[in-house]
Amino acid sequence: MAAAPSNQYALRAQKSLALVEACPSYTATEGFKAPEVHTRQIQYSPTGELFAYVLPTSVTIVKSETGELFRELAVVGAVEITFSPKGTYLSTWERYVKPEDPNAQHNNLRIFSTATGEEVMAFTNKSQENWHPAFPPSESYLIRQSGSEILLFSGASLAPKVAPVSRFRVEGLKGVWVGGGSEGEGVAVFVGEKNGAPATMSLYSVQTLSGSSPVATATKAFFKADKVTVKWNPAGSMALFLTTTDVDQTNKSYYGETNLYLVALRGGFECRVALDKEGPVHDFAWAPNSKEFGVVYGYMPAKTVLFDTKANPSHDLGLSPRNFLSYQPQSRLLLVAGFGNLSGHIDVWDRKAMKKVADIRAPNASTCEWSPCGKYIMTATLSPRLRVDNGYKVWWCAGGLLHQDMIADLYQAIWRPSSLSSNPPFPAVIPPAPAPSASVSSLPPQAPAPIAAGAYRPPGARGTATPIHFLREDQGGLPSSSSSNGGPAPSVYAVRGQQKGRAPPGSAPREEGENGRNGNAKTKGKKDRRGGAKRGESEEQLLAVAAPVVVEVVPEVVPESADPVAKKIRNLLKKLKAIDELKEKLAKGEKLEATQVLKIKNEGGIRSELASLEG
Repeated sequence: MAAAPSNQYALRAQKSLALVEACPSYTATEGFKAPEVHTRQIQYSPTGELFAYVLPTSVTIVKSETGELFRELAVVGAVEITFSPKGTYLSTWERYVKPEDPNAQHNNLRIFSTATGEEVMAFTNKSQENWHPAFPPSESYLIRQSGSEILLFSGASLAPKVAPVSRFRVEGLKGVWVGGGSEGEGVAVFVGEKNGAPATMSLYSVQTLSGSSPVATATKAFFKADKVTVKWNPAGSMALFLTTTDVDQTNKSYYGETNLYLVALRGGFECRVALDKEGPVHDFAWAPNSKEFGVVYGYMPAKTVLFDTKANPSHDLGLSPRNFLSYQPQSRLLLVAGFGNLSGHIDVWDRKAMKKVADIRAPNASTCEWSPCGKYIMTATLSPRLRVDNGYKVWWCAGGLLHQDMIADLYQAIWRPSSLSSNPPFPAVIPPAPAPSASVSSLPPQAPAPIAAGAYRPPGARGTATPIHFLREDQGGLPSSSSSNGGPAPSVYAVRGQQKGRAPPGSAPREEGENGRNGNAKTKGKKDRRGGAKRGESEEQLLAVAAPVVVEVVPEVVPESADPVAKKIRNLLKKLKAIDELKEKLAKGEKLEATQVLKIKNEGGIRSELASLEG
């Protein structure tokens, strides 16, 4: 049996490039010689055998295990690179430049054979978005969108100016996504809305698409879709796609409306995934075993739910401020985190026992990725998103920091891929964490993380229970979703204004009579011109037909009495702390002002006064 591949990862910074062997050594890979010039992009092949990096005048490919030079491609000005699923081809993209000759073309997307280094195909692709050439996992075909046509080229015989084996025209074509696995290889084709007709997502088998008259195996029609994100399951049997609109017609969300759909490649099943909390879909992901998928959705605090392949909810992980999830390659553990404008809090769940096994804090993390063996998690703070505190950290899967390295202007930090079969099975019982490296064990003990301050509370209200309308939904506060009748949920303030004898702040005082609010019997039973309740109905009658609400009772705040002696001691301690800071500045040679020197001279008197109060 072949030895398991090492847990290697690659780091690209402004002034350095390195291949590093992970736990327990965390040392550079022997044999790899980093270039002396700045690199623009790095990429492993999906099999993990090759590693490529982009230089200003070339693309270099090395063997990742040894660092030995494998191939060098003469490509000038490449911006991005990507490997085909088996690593047979390497594609490069460079910025499009309009040729001076009107009859000429700038083929800025080029495909090279990694075995020979020869250019096998080239196309013009002006947009950098979704530029990657689409190969199914078998690399049987190269599938390319060209305007309203889908072109299929034989993956085994790519060559310059070779004709496609099949052309399929689709009116209104907006995008093509290829996926596949052990249960099939398919192509998802998106057609946008036009002239009142709904948008459609059609699934085709790759073999069907290569025929003379392709027929979709499954089709889903829907509205509200300006953009679409498609994720095939690893088995290639089903596809999840997220539709997004630029504008929310209900004016409830700044980010537009989102809907999630599930479609089977072979047909017979398609549905909209029912999400029971209002708000956008933040993230969704398939489990590597293709048996379930997870979704993080709703206004913050978001909800995380796991669904089976029939879109039925199987596990609810509750409410929390999260917007990212990622399955362990072995499908045993699930990572749910909050990045971006959230705090970087990471929860690791054991899918077997359905319990949380780790609570990790990785503030300001830009990326988060599982190692192929499933035992390590790497987070990194990258530039240019953040230009301070750049670096990466390696965590144990069940919690605990194992290694960290601060690297200025770090741009990329990626694990070397490896197949699931080449790694040993994940143990039934999560093993204890290995000893951390010197970068962690040599650090001084860290003080407990301070509790977030939250909303400001006046001194007299501190230490008392937080009113319900200041709590998040996951802390017991009022839900942000709409009421059962479709309207917005009543707020605490609206409820207070409806209580008997209470009027909204700033409104004119009411004069109530026997026959109604205004004491005018002639208006009884007439409709208000604004479409409101009938005049003459009492406030009690209006409340009787209103939806049931919960009245918040705010506890009376009793301010704590201050001890004058304790207050004096605190002030003296603050003065001594300030004096110690001034003495440190003086020891470093800094020049102090006359008032600061006078404070140092008064230290003895302050300490005497403090001793008398404490005695």
